[in-house]
Amino acid sequence: MNAPANRSARAQLQRLKERNRPTVAFVLDGQPAVALAGDTVLTAVLTHTRQLRINEFSQQPRAGFCLMGACQDCWVRLADGKSLRACQTMIEPGMHICTQPAGNEGAA
Repeated sequence: MNAPANRSARAQLQRLKERNRPTVAFVLDGQPAVALAGDTVLTAVLTHTRQLRINEFSQQPRAGFCLMGACQDCWVRLADGKSLRACQTMIEPGMHICTQPAGNEGAA
């Protein structure tokens, strides 16, 4: 993936206040990343980039919609092929999250 040097500069979400929780290391599209303990996968991803995924039907970028698990708009894949709802799943150490459609992990 050709990520910008300062990926968080183009993040959808910016932490304004709470920053003192323990960190959780994970991998986002092949690049090391850090979240805070208690973050959902959605929060962890969107504090590093502007979109959560590309919609497989419209090919448009998505960043979550309802944020409570009802709309099914926040599905992402793990490197092992498992899919999960980013808004309902807590980030875990060592997660390998893929926001690109299957087979396009090197794109973006």
